[in-house]
Amino acid sequence: MSQDTRFARLQQIQQTAYELAPAIREMFDRAGFGPADLKTVGDLSRLPVLKKESLVDLQQQRPPFGGFLAAKDEDIARIFVSPGPINEPQLRHDRDGHGFGTAFSAAGLGPGDRVLNTWSYHLVPAGLLLDEGLRAAGATVIPAGTGGSELQAKLVMDLGVTCICASTAFFITLAEAIEAMGHKLPGGWKVKSALLGGELGDWLGKRRRLEAKYGIHTFAVYATADFGVIGFENGAQDGGYEIHQDRIVQICDPLTGAPLPEGEPGEIVVTTLTPGWPLIRFGTGDVAAATAMNADGTVQQIGMLQGRVGQAVKAREIFIYPRQLEDLAISIPGIGRAQAIVARPQQREEITLRLALSSDADRDTVLGAVPARFTALSRLKADRIEVVTADELPADAPFVVDRKDV
Repeated sequence: MSQDTRFARLQQIQQTAYELAPAIREMFDRAGFGPADLKTVGDLSRLPVLKKESLVDLQQQRPPFGGFLAAKDEDIARIFVSPGPINEPQLRHDRDGHGFGTAFSAAGLGPGDRVLNTWSYHLVPAGLLLDEGLRAAGATVIPAGTGGSELQAKLVMDLGVTCICASTAFFITLAEAIEAMGHKLPGGWKVKSALLGGELGDWLGKRRRLEAKYGIHTFAVYATADFGVIGFENGAQDGGYEIHQDRIVQICDPLTGAPLPEGEPGEIVVTTLTPGWPLIRFGTGDVAAATAMNADGTVQQIGMLQGRVGQAVKAREIFIYPRQLEDLAISIPGIGRAQAIVARPQQREEITLRLALSSDADRDTVLGAVPARFTALSRLKADRIEVVTADELPADAPFVVDRKDV
């Protein structure tokens, strides 16, 4: 897509957004120019970066979409609710799951493939978007959702599954469950490929070992709940992601928002070229470096993710935010301070909640209330709860600690 075509689409989408979405109009007005002036990447960069955490606050102030919806209510097909919480509309014009159809086609999936989709179909967008993308590519979907590894392992064999969509850890769990059933892999199954959820550390190395052990091809997609697919592997073997044609990506300095040159890591900042939910200069909080650029100065390809800009920590493919630990302490009397530690002692990521209780706290009441409240805030289940002293959890201690690579 040429620069002229790309920015002509952006002008059109943002002009509609300027008229229908008050938050978009306010962004342009504060910057002192309008959508018609978006002709180059330099013009786009005049707008500030909108942080994910700010979107949470804006949606609380101006529910349900924070003033960013540029469509009529009847145009909304679904409303997803991701941890934060963040409300994300899916518009009726979406026919391929926010770009997942393109990603699956690039990975070679199509008619004749039977795909086990183990991502959640409940509230969060992952399960349904992958489902729609698979069907758009022509594949047959088994909507398994999360949990039930023994049943899902049986389905892989009974239904002749050719592709599995799962977190890396759950894929390993399924494969080991199938072997425990007496099947010898790789010769005993029909699985040819797997879309695996990303991990930090030696993730590419782990994928290559899984490919060799189980006789499959693995592939990955860089996607967020806010946009769907941002980038996808397109034949690359180095973990890089080709940017989807409906996204404009910049790698920016996390503090200033200024675009960075190719090769220098920074925050992934995304502008969408799809109407209705027209997020512009949205900071994902993820860190990567551009490995190839378009002629217009936007990013064509990014390398592997290098981590997060802010304090949020990913556990089991969902981010835990400091705000959620603050809310946990505020909502349950007797908690003076709360902290979540995410570790990976083996293959599964585990969450430990550390609580400093006030002197008058009813310990049993607090411990009885914490698990459900933490799950309500984060949609994650804590593996254990530890009560510590105030000295062990001082006021300046981080709310969320990432120990997955320790």
